[in-house]
Amino acid sequence: MWKLTQEFIHKFIPAFEHAWLAYIAGALVAALALLAFASLFAGLASYVERRIAGRIMSRVGPNRVGPQGLFQFVADGLKLVMKEDLVPAGADPILFRIAPYFVFAGMFGTFVVLPFGAHLVAADLDVGIFYLMAITSFVVLGIMLGGWSSNSKWSLFGGLRSAAQIISYEIPAGIALLSVAIFAGTLSTQGIINAQGGLPWDWFAFHSPFSLVAFVIYFIAALAEGNRTPFDLPEAESELVAGYCTEYSGFRFVVFFFAEWANLWIMSAISVLCFLGGWKIPFVNAPEAYSGWLWILLGFVIFSVKTLALVTVVMQLRWTLPRFRLDQMMNLCWKYLIPGAFAALLGTMTVMALFSWDSPAGIAIRFCTFLVGALVVLYYIWRIVANYRADSANYKKLTGQSMWYPPWRLP
Repeated sequence: MWKLTQEFIHKFIPAFEHAWLAYIAGALVAALALLAFASLFAGLASYVERRIAGRIMSRVGPNRVGPQGLFQFVADGLKLVMKEDLVPAGADPILFRIAPYFVFAGMFGTFVVLPFGAHLVAADLDVGIFYLMAITSFVVLGIMLGGWSSNSKWSLFGGLRSAAQIISYEIPAGIALLSVAIFAGTLSTQGIINAQGGLPWDWFAFHSPFSLVAFVIYFIAALAEGNRTPFDLPEAESELVAGYCTEYSGFRFVVFFFAEWANLWIMSAISVLCFLGGWKIPFVNAPEAYSGWLWILLGFVIFSVKTLALVTVVMQLRWTLPRFRLDQMMNLCWKYLIPGAFAALLGTMTVMALFSWDSPAGIAIRFCTFLVGALVVLYYIWRIVANYRADSANYKKLTGQSMWYPPWRLP
């Protein structure tokens, strides 16, 4: 994206030939494009998640504002923005006001190195993965500031829980990503994608059974770092009202949840680029994928489909799994995920030392690991279809009508 922006500026705006002007203009264009994408995705994700929740609970979900409730997120956003922005009397006014923007900065900063396709990246840093792990620390800083400055025990408990949770789960997440860095030989996000192939058995997740374990560990740790169920203890409505954002209202309340829904794309995109091949196109080599707009667009579509598939899984988990207790959450991290991540890292290095990527044994290991992963995905899809059919049959037996309504008829 940065290279394309510079080419556009130099071609159509000759006045920006000076390097510093081109840099500022390119940074502004990239920032606006990423902000527009993050805003749109966060809004649509909130709508889709509520629709998924409705289907899982055998109800309809939002269906009034716009066609099938599509503009419900717009109405919710306008309502919250127009509400009064209150600051509690006992709160620290400065820290209370700036805390949401730390969360937003940590979320928005990650989009800088997330590649959407060939050339579609704001900045391809040589230390991209390290940058991702570092910039997300702003999120926990903002949550802690919001919880402490609110002068509320519920907010303080939520902030402390978030600090313990995110700091703890960054360890297994970092170790799992270290396996990917060893595979690729680089920390660049585009370099990691280019080191993989377009076919599933060429992805890092299926490099060996240990890399598949690393992928699962990272996905669980990402759920915890994003405060997603079953690790939503910092919010925990049944225990802490709304946790660290209990005292917030108006626009600042929106910023917290804007970051939470945008984080769905972030955690899924990192999983895709590190373990699931990123935007790589099957049967198309890297130089060809960078050569034309058609290939770049196709790579963007592939990356988006993979990411949205993981986003859907995360949404389903929220309405499927119960919340962990605080002690269970910490035990899972320190007793199981961290030792498991170290074991996966050592196993990965052992496999790399014994078998080369293109040797017959290496190909056999990758293909068998892919079959295991494919069977798990097929079982997951089968269970969803079976539950859907069972619910539909029971509903029709009780009421005599179909469980789901067509788009043109609202219940």
